[in-house]
Amino acid sequence: MGYTGRMKPIRVRELHPGEQEELELLYDQTKEARIRTRAQMILLAVEQNMTAPQIEQIVRKNEQTVRVWIKRFNAEGINGLYDEPRPGASRLTNDAYNKRLLEIVRIRPRTLGQPYSMWTLRRLADFMAEETGVRVSHETVRRILKTGDIVLSRPQHTISSPDPEYKVKKRRLSKRETT
Repeated sequence: MGYTGRMKPIRVRELHPGEQEELELLYDQTKEARIRTRAQMILLAVEQNMTAPQIEQIVRKNEQTVRVWIKRFNAEGINGLYDEPRPGASRLTNDAYNKRLLEIVRIRPRTLGQPYSMWTLRRLADFMAEETGVRVSHETVRRILKTGDIVLSRPQHTISSPDPEYKVKKRRLSKRETT
């Protein structure tokens, strides 16, 4: 007898008290599509007595994926349906850094001995790197400021002239452009 291409059937273990309700709640209330799909896989196996190939057709995931999530659920319960933490870059900033940044942005740069009168994201990142030794991108600075409801706008530059008749000439020019 040769290999038929079908895997050994997998079944969801007997549910513990309250797990059915937890699964239904998770399916109904989670905002994460992946978690909802995983809960749906388990519910279909339990309520409809479906097999992995049948579930695969409904949830549009391959049979192996369905089997993986049933195995994880059998081993770890509802917590097994969530993603495991993934490795990545650790956070460069901490609460003290964030708090200090939110303090600094409210102080005029010249008061702190800087040669400019307005903060920009890059200037803040540079200043904080000098002060704390932690170098972050200007985008990270923007995100931290956003948590404190602070948005830096672009500096508005005004053009002026020492010419006493500058305003009159400027008005005259703008009238010509509109006509």
